[in-house]
Amino acid sequence: MPRLNVIVASTRPGRVGRRIGDWFVTAAARHGAFDDVRLVDLAEIGLPFHDEPHHPSEGRYVHPHTREWSSLTAAADAFVFVMPEYNYGFNAPLKNAIDFLYHEWRYKPVGFVSYGMTSGGLRAVQMIKQVVTTLNMMPVNDSVPIFLRRALDEDGRLVPDPDREAAAELMLDEVARLAAALAPVRVTA
Repeated sequence: MPRLNVIVASTRPGRVGRRIGDWFVTAAARHGAFDDVRLVDLAEIGLPFHDEPHHPSEGRYVHPHTREWSSLTAAADAFVFVMPEYNYGFNAPLKNAIDFLYHEWRYKPVGFVSYGMTSGGLRAVQMIKQVVTTLNMMPVNDSVPIFLRRALDEDGRLVPDPDREAAAELMLDEVARLAAALAPVRVTA
């Protein structure tokens, strides 16, 4: 069974992204389509602003942090980005993490758990689809938008929501289907 990397994109102090990422990792493990579900927190990875001298398509990484990021990303068969919406778009740490690499992303599906105040992060998801398709990733249409004003209690905890759970199931079904369908392409690429 394939490996799923759940990438928490926000690196801000006081962020809600890690709590959402932890919830989603539990949902993905419960789903059962992936035998290896990994939480990858960009705040813990700590990538600097892109600092490689060579183009990522060459795969000639000189920094240990890039080689580690490459290995972690290459080992995954699929991704879910847990991503905030900032000013109608996706955040810079996620774009930076994507731009460090090239081949490691190719022919892999990506789903989105987005969050924000007014759109649940859906505007950011639409923007990032242009980026991931350029890398030959396959974004899934089903997503999990989280409207923070309704999703958090007064202590900042995620409130249980059967609709959010159902949306996660649908998205994971599609990510798993595409991971299996694209596996032969990844082997020959």
